[in-house]
Amino acid sequence: MTRMHDDETTITDETVRRLVADQLPQWSTLLLRRLPPTGTDNQLFRLGDELLVRMPRVPGPAEGVAFEHTWLPRIAPHLPLPIPAPVALGEPGHGYPFAWTVVPWIEGSTPTPETFDPELWATSLGAFVRACREVPGMDAPVVDQGRGAPLESMDDWVRQWAARADPAEVSHEAVLAVWEDALAAPAWDGGPCWFHGDLHQGNLLVRDGRLAAVIDWGCAGRGDPAIELNAMWGDLPRSVADLYRTSVGLDEAAYRRGRGFALAPSISGFTYYRDTSPRMSQLGLRTVRQLVASLG
Repeated sequence: MTRMHDDETTITDETVRRLVADQLPQWSTLLLRRLPPTGTDNQLFRLGDELLVRMPRVPGPAEGVAFEHTWLPRIAPHLPLPIPAPVALGEPGHGYPFAWTVVPWIEGSTPTPETFDPELWATSLGAFVRACREVPGMDAPVVDQGRGAPLESMDDWVRQWAARADPAEVSHEAVLAVWEDALAAPAWDGGPCWFHGDLHQGNLLVRDGRLAAVIDWGCAGRGDPAIELNAMWGDLPRSVADLYRTSVGLDEAAYRRGRGFALAPSISGFTYYRDTSPRMSQLGLRTVRQLVASLG
């Protein structure tokens, strides 16, 4: 099994079987199948035909498990598409150190420009983002650092990773120009909104030619909705990036802040994953270059 993080926990099939058997015996006879890695934070296991076990691989994502278990079932009824709201919360055990969840299995495939109409992709995802903004706050906590928080909370992070980036691949000055412009943009004054925070194609499912679900809410919270504009510089087809921006319905200041939110994980991912996941590293570099070009 490929390790992407120095502090990553090894998760064996047998460990997961024992955890399910001990803590969720009603599902102990269901077939457990390890799924190929699709992200960087969780290992997934299909449990029977209708369930999915999500096991955090590193401490950071593990901190959000309780949040997802508490809040996703509450916001799900307000959204126009299914989301994987947890149906069970597991505890550490058998050498595994984190809380973990069981969520519904949702059928669908990852969208690509070849298999899913790009314009429908942009407009349906934009409509989903608008719906998120309308979900009641329900006194859920507001983020104060990282994704969706005021950009100043990530200032040291961005500057440190920009300094580590290979100058032969991307100009430090150009990266910081994007960042400074984002910091200078007027702040969001509409009150904290619910956001997903990581709307790339790996977290979307399509079925029968339509967007079917939005999955993996490990970055979700309440804060600045400009974070959702990340998708413009991610996997969304470039031809419909402006259509998505229009569909989301945020102003120019949010667009500028959105570039900052997109820059923070991409400039760090470019260097952090260089040796452990070249694909992730190149995705980060591609996003950084698109952001630099968009400022010009």
